[in-house]
Amino acid sequence: MQFYTTFVGTKRERIMILTNIENCSRYESLHPLFKQLFDYVRTHELLNMPIGRIELDGDNLFINNSEPECVPQEEQKLEVHKVYTDVHILLEGKERIGWASTEELSQITTPYDEEGDYMFYGDVPLSWVDLTPGQIFIAYPEDAHAPIVGKGKIRKAIAKLKIPKR
Repeated sequence: MQFYTTFVGTKRERIMILTNIENCSRYESLHPLFKQLFDYVRTHELLNMPIGRIELDGDNLFINNSEPECVPQEEQKLEVHKVYTDVHILLEGKERIGWASTEELSQITTPYDEEGDYMFYGDVPLSWVDLTPGQIFIAYPEDAHAPIVGKGKIRKAIAKLKIPKR
């Protein structure tokens, strides 16, 4: 399923999903593990849980509960994953996340690391979103994203959902 924003010139631009905890059930049909993840997020106080990995279904579905230090926008690289969909959940603070379609990227700075499921690009994001606590940013493999932009520490949970094999 593709999501589109307004026309940019003559081209429609695909975008990631930005929602909040209250409305995330609308997206449960887009991945077989979204319901399990969103039910967990709605029934657990992630902000009050310890920093670290929370296992919900082994390597198929887990949450990295973290407290990262934000970086300036010009220093953050776009990242891409091939095996997992990322669900970024801001718990405390303010975070800016950059986005670009992988189809538009050309400046690889770190080749794909299969074990870590990431690669980095030096391209500039095409758009930026500012998250507030309770908002959720969903990035599919075609969504390059530059998270953790801002000032100071934030609390966030990053859920990793394995892409189902077809």
